[in-house]
Amino acid sequence: MDSSSTGAAITSRSQAKAARRADLLTAAAAQMAERGFAAVRLEDIGAQAGISGPAMYRHFSSKTDVLDTLLLEISERLYEGGNEVCERQLPPYSMLVELIGFHIEVLVTKPDVIVVQDRDLSSLTPEANHRVRLLQRRYVERWVDVVQDCVTHGLLPTMSRDEARIRVHAMFGLLNSSPRLPSTPADHLRPLLTAMALAAVGADAGQYDRPSG
Repeated sequence: MDSSSTGAAITSRSQAKAARRADLLTAAAAQMAERGFAAVRLEDIGAQAGISGPAMYRHFSSKTDVLDTLLLEISERLYEGGNEVCERQLPPYSMLVELIGFHIEVLVTKPDVIVVQDRDLSSLTPEANHRVRLLQRRYVERWVDVVQDCVTHGLLPTMSRDEARIRVHAMFGLLNSSPRLPSTPADHLRPLLTAMALAAVGADAGQYDRPSG
């Protein structure tokens, strides 16, 4: 076998392993969201994804390793995605709306992981817990920066940075509870959650559709 064929085979195996790993994480999120971290066994996750118990250990060392991976990945996705929105240099109010839209998109595409994050954060290993909380704090502060910029431009009511932080946390609590709500079509859920999130940070209802800040 020549080097190009060997490289292609390695790439194919790597892609297959990555796809199987993603399937396992999806299965884990679904089971943990429904039954709770403590009630789920590693073998249960494998069975849902069509993998035997022993084969699970080729991908994860333990159930806690699965949880660490799930919550680290969602925390990194939120933090990095929030940074990408902020780097677009949009007008302040537009940036706030875009940040809300980004967060809602994660909620509607990863509802099980959001449920697990809210309920089972305390079951992480100390190292993963530290990293997740650090990423969450940094994510919150990016939002606070944007809210304060809107305040500076007269687009939101006057508030201190501490109040802005409280409002952002309250907004996350509101948004992150949405996966537990009765099933709602996404095209109705997105604008409803957007309006509620804007209200949580002090925006007037009439501001929702304004094009810029």
